[in-house]
Amino acid sequence: MFGNQIKTAALLGLLSGLLVLGGYYLVGNEQGLYLGLAFAAFSSFSSWYYSDQAALMAYRAQPIARQEAPELYDMVASLSQKAGIPMPKLFVVPTKSPNAFATGRDPDHASVAVTQGIMELLSREELEGVLAHELTHVKNRDTLTQAVAGTIAGAITFAGRILTFGALYGPVTRDDRRGGNALGSLFLIVLAPIAAALIQFAISRTREYSADLGSAEITGNPLALASALEKL
Repeated sequence: MFGNQIKTAALLGLLSGLLVLGGYYLVGNEQGLYLGLAFAAFSSFSSWYYSDQAALMAYRAQPIARQEAPELYDMVASLSQKAGIPMPKLFVVPTKSPNAFATGRDPDHASVAVTQGIMELLSREELEGVLAHELTHVKNRDTLTQAVAGTIAGAITFAGRILTFGALYGPVTRDDRRGGNALGSLFLIVLAPIAAALIQFAISRTREYSADLGSAEITGNPLALASALEKL
């Protein structure tokens, strides 16, 4: 578990480094380094503070009280206690597509959402396995990690598109003393977005494996999650 956290931190650092380097090549001088660093910090803070609201709004998730779904509420409360985290806010997404996700900047500000479809598709044990998986994401703060990774990767891709536009319709910068060279432009336009996507994928896979293990530890029934994933 600790090794996965070190790996994730290293991958996030590499992803941020790509954004800083992209800022350098985009501007063409040292100011670009500061711009990239500032944007990495800003995007990380924005992801930390607003990721839960954005995710819930995107899925049109509706808050749900205990009296509306007592079995679901008690299930999450019990699993949260076993995981050693506070009870998250519960949301239901009005869609038949089977899905569940966790969001929030830390365990004290976490939310878990399930769709109507997944509650109808899975048995109680299978749903417990999925929910324990999502609660492990909350416990490990994976919700924040993946939000930050996605934001930074998107910023790198956006910077590459800006540079592509500049190369087609005019120079992005007139300072060609350092930075802004052809090799740097090629890196930012082509290689950096691909590298960012691969790093983001590696972060996601690392956190997913840890969440699978956490689900088995919380429920004591690893076959339940396996059965749920088979249905999904």
